[in-house]
Amino acid sequence: MNTNKNEKFNATMQSNDGTITVVLSGELDLSVAPEFRLMMKPLVEDSNHDLIINLKNLKYIDSTGIGILLSILKARHGMGSKFLVEDVPSQIQKLFDMTGISKFFATKENS
Repeated sequence: MNTNKNEKFNATMQSNDGTITVVLSGELDLSVAPEFRLMMKPLVEDSNHDLIINLKNLKYIDSTGIGILLSILKARHGMGSKFLVEDVPSQIQKLFDMTGISKFFATKENS
């Protein structure tokens, strides 16, 4: 199910066995942040499902995108609900490491 389609950013939602996975591709930046926040709001508030953000096809993320991921983490933690980030590309992992946020994201390793 495509929930957000734009030339440079796409977010696709998949639901499976009590887990919602949102697969991001393209560039998550200030220009798409409002749409992405709006799309994520009901998913973040759904405490009946685990939430996974898959970054495998994400090419770029700016500070606004990172802020959204951190706000999701904070909200899910406050609810006691599971939130994972998976398949982080190396260039984005380097950014997460440099900014010191890697330690906050639980990750699901590739199988």
